[in-house]
Amino acid sequence: MKKITIFILTIGLFSLLSCKKDETKAILNSSPGTPSLTVPGGATVVLQKTDSAQMLKFTWTATGYGAMVIPTYTLQMDKQGNNFADPSALGSVNTVREFSIMNYELNGKLLPLLFEPKNPEPLAMEFRIKTVVKDNNGVTLDSIKPVYSAVVKQTITPYYVPIIYPLLGVPGNYQGWHPEDSTTTIASVKSNGKYEGYINFPDPNTEFKFTQGPSWDNNWGDTGANGTLEPGGDNIVAAEAGYYKLNVDLVGLTYTKLKTTWGVIGSATPGGWDNDTPMTYDAANKVWTVTLELTAADIKFRANGAWDLNYGDDGANGSLEAGGANIAVPSAGNYTVTLNLSNPIYKYKLEKN
Repeated sequence: MKKITIFILTIGLFSLLSCKKDETKAILNSSPGTPSLTVPGGATVVLQKTDSAQMLKFTWTATGYGAMVIPTYTLQMDKQGNNFADPSALGSVNTVREFSIMNYELNGKLLPLLFEPKNPEPLAMEFRIKTVVKDNNGVTLDSIKPVYSAVVKQTITPYYVPIIYPLLGVPGNYQGWHPEDSTTTIASVKSNGKYEGYINFPDPNTEFKFTQGPSWDNNWGDTGANGTLEPGGDNIVAAEAGYYKLNVDLVGLTYTKLKTTWGVIGSATPGGWDNDTPMTYDAANKVWTVTLELTAADIKFRANGAWDLNYGDDGANGSLEAGGANIAVPSAGNYTVTLNLSNPIYKYKLEKN
């Protein structure tokens, strides 16, 4: 009697496992439909500061994997032309097919993409839904490839909201010794007492100091010209005219100054990775520019014809990072390349002529 019972249980267990295997096989062989994404506001949207608390809702149709999987939907955003090389993920959901984001949150993600945030221009963006699936235990099924919705294009104009960084004034004889001049400052992006920025000194033997606040109440100079700062110390001298990178550590009371010239280098340039194409400084607009032929390859910016100081773009979002990733040129052609190091967040722009 016991043998019969064991035999029946064995058959039952084998049947159950076979069913589970068939279910998994059915899931893996499914052909889900492509979701259809609807974005709020239509093809052209102008975000308004007065509507900063407004919710913007994105909706989409089901991918249709069936009842045995849990789809995870991720709303992705990127600039048109980037082909979602490194998209921003606005959010992910599992049980619903909609995602809402506050007006000010979307605006905050768009502002860093602008070359000049103080004068917002329309941004050509695109959105899509990425779907991956999980089993009932929440484990991602890597054997099922992600499914993407059709890309939806939208032109969005954000509104300017200033990001307030701690600033250090750089008054000197080049600007009339005015500590209140907000255009001659360097910033502490991490608010850690360490400041960085670029200032153009048009004449040789420029004298300057550092000030905290729009007055002389708190100022530092360098008595002895040894790279250390003293409250009320002697004027600092830049012997040569030029475009200087300034770094100040108010915690350690040290500073450095480095005269720079800038060039474009990379596999997309005429000189490849061996020779820079020099850029020209535009003092009126405080940017470096060059017009040149580029191929559909990569570029970076570097100072003084060496790799000690170079900028690339981690995240392909238009902002620069020291030693960052190569910048992809989308297609071959004649370009005007602009490098802007005059604001706390360094930017670049590639414009096809």
